[in-house]
Amino acid sequence: MTDAGKATPHAGKAAGAADLPLIDLGGYRQLVAKYKGKPLVVNFWATWCEPCRDEYPMIVELAKEFKSQGVNVMGVDMDDESDMNLVRRFIARTQPQFPNYRQKPGIDLDAFYDGVNPEWKGTMPQTIFYGRDGQVLGFFLGTRSQPVFEQAFRATLGPAGSSGAASGHGGAK
Repeated sequence: MTDAGKATPHAGKAAGAADLPLIDLGGYRQLVAKYKGKPLVVNFWATWCEPCRDEYPMIVELAKEFKSQGVNVMGVDMDDESDMNLVRRFIARTQPQFPNYRQKPGIDLDAFYDGVNPEWKGTMPQTIFYGRDGQVLGFFLGTRSQPVFEQAFRATLGPAGSSGAASGHGGAK
């Protein structure tokens, strides 16, 4: 119940890109639902996205820092199949200790973006912050500074409806 079950075979481990489970919108929604009751941060990234490559190591560090407080993190790689060698090297270099998934090849990306966040049109990176109640507290389209991310991670710990730092319809500081 509280873990992500067999849909997250690599939870808590750095998984090689070859091992990244594929997800579509339905799979994404199932994963988010399995974290209900726990704070969750989801980072969408790709190796072709320079801001993603710069931001991801910070996400890895914040995930370590906030893990003891109960914040869960997961990543979703948006690279094409042809970029898997780059993804493997990136994962090996950054050593995330949280599960990562990969967009399922051939899905309708516009429908995926819209289903994940109606305001997301593919801007990378995107990070979504979910409260314990499973509701979106806010999201960042594009990258932010570490202090802003720290504030947003902290906001996931607060009660639902608190004035979370991750508010913003993409307009967070």
